[in-house]
Amino acid sequence: MQKQLWTVPGAPVNGYMWQAARPRGAVLLAHGFGEYVGRYVEGYHGLIPALVESGLTVYAYDQRGHGTSEGRRAVVDMNDLVADHLRAREALRGQALPVFLFGHSMGGLISAASAARDPRGLSGVILSSPALLVGENEPALKKKLAPLLARVAPRLGVTELPTSHLSTQADQVRLYEEDQQIYHGKVPSLSAATMLVLSAQLWKAYPKWTLPTLVFHGSQDQVTDPRGSKRFFDLLPAADKTYMEFSGGYHELLNDKARAEVRELILSWLLERTAAA
Repeated sequence: MQKQLWTVPGAPVNGYMWQAARPRGAVLLAHGFGEYVGRYVEGYHGLIPALVESGLTVYAYDQRGHGTSEGRRAVVDMNDLVADHLRAREALRGQALPVFLFGHSMGGLISAASAARDPRGLSGVILSSPALLVGENEPALKKKLAPLLARVAPRLGVTELPTSHLSTQADQVRLYEEDQQIYHGKVPSLSAATMLVLSAQLWKAYPKWTLPTLVFHGSQDQVTDPRGSKRFFDLLPAADKTYMEFSGGYHELLNDKARAEVRELILSWLLERTAAA
């Protein structure tokens, strides 16, 4: 499997493509906050190689401020990330094969926002531990002041991400903590505030969602809220929708004890929907 460079016109990101030998579909993958696309090759139970081997060409890019892409490290406006995602989808539009979205954590929020804003050209969406319900338990005053803080001090770290809650497997947590390509600081105020606002705005759009959808979450995830995934699923009028909650699972399910089951869920769901391709 060979990684090729892929350009997203108009977006300040470094993109990559893994071509399937006999493609039956394409997947646009969006990674989570602080990380980068390369983790989905060696980590996440080898998700990208598994997709390619199953006949799915994978397109992905390090989101601005992440990995090898330019920008202040992890200081990002979620609206810019959604715009980049829409540009990436535009670059994929026109091919004969079905196109699916896969988004993990923050990438799940970005993918959901992109699909809700413009579902054209998509054959389905997969959301992995998506950040759909942000700041639910935060005080109302703190949420109200968040946009102001983001304007005056966008780089200020405001939220700690507990690495111990990424996986129940200690070796996976250690790999994350030792990975120097990952941003390990607190979530900057600009990133946190725009994630809070975007996630809140999207709830009014989900009752119009008709795309085939798979969403899964770990029941013990303390990084993103599993209640958001269930609430999202219940709102969807889509005829083809699947929700899976993995009991005892933490945030990175593909790096957790149920990783083989989770990967099989993803592959089987995609293969069922590309059978005629």
